[in-house]
Amino acid sequence: MTQKIDGALSPALRPVDAAANAPVQRAGSERSQPVGATAPADQMRLTGDATGLQALERELGAAPAGIDVAKVNSIRASLADGSYRINAQEIANRLLALESELAK
Repeated sequence: MTQKIDGALSPALRPVDAAANAPVQRAGSERSQPVGATAPADQMRLTGDATGLQALERELGAAPAGIDVAKVNSIRASLADGSYRINAQEIANRLLALESELAK
């Protein structure tokens, strides 16, 4: 099966272009009227997961963050005056506990 390639698309295969069907104003024509915008051709539809994530984001943004402001301020003060101490053993124990929970 052979076909001649002439660079032209058949009418059934030509892409639809709204701008191509719009009237073209030539040089020197009337330009006192505003130019009309073409209708948007793109559409987007969200999946159920994306819609759920958006709802969760709105819910979390509206709700209080659950931050203990008093505790944060006390830690800031202890960091500023140098009295904040880090318990490396407690951090290590909690990391090991988390590791064992994740391995289950």
